Amino acid sequence: MKQCIALLFATLTFSCNQPSNSNPAIKIYTSEGDIELELYPGKAPKTVAAFLSYIDSGYYTNSTFYRVVLAEGFSASANVGIIQGGMWQTTDKLHAEVSGIVHESTKQTTLSHTSGTISLARTEPGTANTEFFICIGDQTQFDAGKGSPADGQGFAAFGKVTSGMAVVRKIQGMKKQGESFIEKITIRKIEKL
Repeated sequence: MKQCIALLFATLTFSCNQPSNSNPAIKIYTSEGDIELELYPGKAPKTVAAFLSYIDSGYYTNSTFYRVVLAEGFSASANVGIIQGGMWQTTDKLHAEVSGIVHESTKQTTLSHTSGTISLARTEPGTANTEFFICIGDQTQFDAGKGSPADGQGFAAFGKVTSGMAVVRKIQGMKKQGESFIEKITIRKIEKL
């Protein structure tokens, strides 16, 4: 009996000390280097499920980072803003056919647009689909109730960069005209790790 109890205790101790694999990891392979992220399905289940389904469908193969926005009040040399990418400019017809995702606001998820956060771009709540952005520096104005966009619902944050912020900053520094990169940065593919 003592051996059974000891074995049970050892099993419970081992399983409690193991890292959680509940947050899937992904890698974005770009022409400028790779970016690794973890996603938070426990907080943003619908957003993460949709994003992973787009990866499985190959939607991001040969897509691009095409937009860069500097945070208001910062100079062009400041390391603050976002880079935006997806399939919109490479496979626009297919992009138009992808349904919008139910909006999971940061008020629901308790996530925040801190540096390295990945979030979905949108116009109205429920219109976000394949287009995403990565925050450089804290961008909490994109959280629900902070005023951007004007409807006050914010954007749907769903993960965070774990490796490759130097690549994100390198992409941010590429030549731009207004909010568009002069030469779009290729996303070769996104895959689950």
